[in-house]
Amino acid sequence: MKHALCAGLIALAGALPALAEDVSYFTLENGLEAVVIEDHRAPVVVHMVWYKAGAADERKGKSGIAHYLEHLMFKGTDDLAPGEFSKTVAANGGSDNAFTSYDYTAYFQRIAADRLEMVMKMEADRMRDLELSEDDWQTEREVILEERAQRTDSDPGALFGEQRNAAQYLNHPYGTPVIGWRHEMMELTREDALDWYRQNYAPNNAVLVVAGDVTPDEVRALAETYYGPLAPSENLPERARVQEPPQLAERRLIFEDPRVAQPYVTRGYLAPERDPGDQAKAAALTVLAEILGGNPATSVLGRKLVFGTGAAIYASAFYDGMSIDDTVFSLAVMPAADVSLPEVEAALDTALAEFLRDGVDPEQFERIKTQVRAADIYARDNTQGLARRYGEALASGFSVEDVQGWPEALDAVTEEDVMAAAREVFDRKRAVTGYLTRPAQEEVSQ
Repeated sequence: MKHALCAGLIALAGALPALAEDVSYFTLENGLEAVVIEDHRAPVVVHMVWYKAGAADERKGKSGIAHYLEHLMFKGTDDLAPGEFSKTVAANGGSDNAFTSYDYTAYFQRIAADRLEMVMKMEADRMRDLELSEDDWQTEREVILEERAQRTDSDPGALFGEQRNAAQYLNHPYGTPVIGWRHEMMELTREDALDWYRQNYAPNNAVLVVAGDVTPDEVRALAETYYGPLAPSENLPERARVQEPPQLAERRLIFEDPRVAQPYVTRGYLAPERDPGDQAKAAALTVLAEILGGNPATSVLGRKLVFGTGAAIYASAFYDGMSIDDTVFSLAVMPAADVSLPEVEAALDTALAEFLRDGVDPEQFERIKTQVRAADIYARDNTQGLARRYGEALASGFSVEDVQGWPEALDAVTEEDVMAAAREVFDRKRAVTGYLTRPAQEEVSQ
């Protein structure tokens, strides 16, 4: 059955060597970039606006302001009452939401295609005409503090991740949590939010993505009507972030919490990101992550640690190169019963050393490349996911051509590329190794 599945994937990947996305791109006179992705299978449209401003662009001491403003954007404008935006979308059978990352903030609606004009008009309105009352900003600050309490402070895994990230980056703002440090969040004000809004929310700092049952001419006409009149910002800040100094020493941390259900070990290596016009190294690291820890049953770490020595019950590797600055190549192992964290870390190190010595198994390499290619094809069949892919890329400085060239970059990866990437990234001087565990029980005096 496995051979049949692999053969099917190979046939699929071979049958679709090129992607047939119907994508158009244009820029309005005020600097707004726009991408249109046609998909006429259903009378539905996804409308997204991506701002080229995220948590890594925040001023030091104001962590969480990008995410805070994301919440406040659902308040009123000169034309919309507080909450009216989302209520209108829901009343028309649609859904809307937003999200903040290090490199961007995005807002989206999914709605019937004949309601595109309605959501575009409202989104354009709040791009420039947000209004915040005294009650709005204080109430919403309590909301984000509660969100942090629920999603981070009450979750030992999330707190552990936050500490690891802070250790991973010595200088770069990727080490500060997107949601913000609590003590800084508590001090955010209405003026902080409005300053961030005025500084970053402008058509010449945004990307419009419309995907679904639309045509480029239709989207262009609507965009010119609603976004076109908005004045561009003449004083956009340059995205010049502080960078990492040379990392010369491995960092190690132990995070103890009585709420931990299953201890585990992680290691993150500072790794190169995917670069516009040069995606080869990121493609090799993407394939490397799949080879090492993509499939629990067939990956290198799965075979060696879970089904081989039995030192672990779970092992994984992860890499996502879509970022503006250096990212992280991550490994994680969860020890089997009666195996200590130092023991499972030693087993991980042995497995990595053997991989670096022996290289990639040719049969596994071809299978993994086929799976990565097939997964990419499947992902592009999802309209909203495809819209997100283009929006994230353009908001991070990539071009439409970069997005469309990514499958070719994956196809071009060789075994030698993977091993060269592995030798470069697995440098313990640029690594953070962490233990998440329960506190050791205190000895009871006799």
